[in-house]
Amino acid sequence: MALPKERIYTIEDIYNLPEGTRAELIDGQIYYMAPPSRQHQKIIGELYTNINNYIRGNKGTCEAYTTPFAVYLNENSDTYIEPDISVICDKGKLDDKGCKGSPDLIIEVVSPGNPEHDYITKLGMYRAAGVREYWIVDPRNQTTKVYFFEAGIFAQNYTFSDTIKVNIYSDLSIDFSQLNI
Repeated sequence: MALPKERIYTIEDIYNLPEGTRAELIDGQIYYMAPPSRQHQKIIGELYTNINNYIRGNKGTCEAYTTPFAVYLNENSDTYIEPDISVICDKGKLDDKGCKGSPDLIIEVVSPGNPEHDYITKLGMYRAAGVREYWIVDPRNQTTKVYFFEAGIFAQNYTFSDTIKVNIYSDLSIDFSQLNI
């Protein structure tokens, strides 16, 4: 007896989900996301504020976005993600639907229900897609892992009392001890 085929989902399936349903599409599989916790949202807000204030203060050309913001990592239609924070420096990648191509910086705040998603699945996917820098912020362990793929830096580990350099910029660092989280 033949085994049933695993269904491959498309961007259209994501668009047809009921309004308010949070989900990502990775390699044709839908991953549903639970609503973020208050702490999760505070961390995103604090980091976004620091990065966005830096961009504005330096009249930078990059743009920062928080979830829900659609990122289509590659040309095919089997990957649609909503990173917690995305920084895109090539405005040619931006359109009304989101970002088509790899952001320069992605920050994910780990959700307790599925940490492997950020630490394993997305790590490999972002590296392969050409994301320059990837941060994994883990509120439960109060740690941040920084991957600066462009320079071959893998898994620099920090705590919530450290100051962390944003590697895509020459002069931006975020002091986690000063964040209101």
